[in-house]
Amino acid sequence: MAFLEIHTFPDPILKQKSQPVTVFDQDLDETTKSMLETMYVSSGIGLAAVQVGILKQIIVIDLKSGEEDSSLREPHVFINPKIVEKSGTTFSEEGCLSVIEFRAEVERAEIITIEYQDVTGNYQKLDAENMMSICLQHEIDHLNGILFIDHLPLLKQKMVKKRLTKLGNNEA
Repeated sequence: MAFLEIHTFPDPILKQKSQPVTVFDQDLDETTKSMLETMYVSSGIGLAAVQVGILKQIIVIDLKSGEEDSSLREPHVFINPKIVEKSGTTFSEEGCLSVIEFRAEVERAEIITIEYQDVTGNYQKLDAENMMSICLQHEIDHLNGILFIDHLPLLKQKMVKKRLTKLGNNEA
């Protein structure tokens, strides 16, 4: 497994749409394992492939990512995920490994149903609520070139993006 570099705002790759995965092989399995390792090392609970420069519809999530005992972790891999049903509304504070040093409250669907493929290509369906629902929506947005800051009111979006761009340029 390799630790992958996480691209951060304002990197233009984060605005690109990811392509469906069509080949389910050892390379895909290794990619998902590297993504999980990168997410764990970075203290995240979700990671989309586009965030590590791979324009494929791959998401990894582990809501127990912070567990010191790695046997308690619950890694999930979603290939070509699509939201097929939404209901309710919830608000939660979100952060992102690609949007450093910023968190904001975002409105999401409370409950979702997704269809996806597992790492071997088998079709699956999942009903998700609470944090899993929020995390899936956040990561699926990434696959479509959408960041959580894109859900903020326009004026706040502009202020945040300007500040983050300035911060990113100072680090370069």
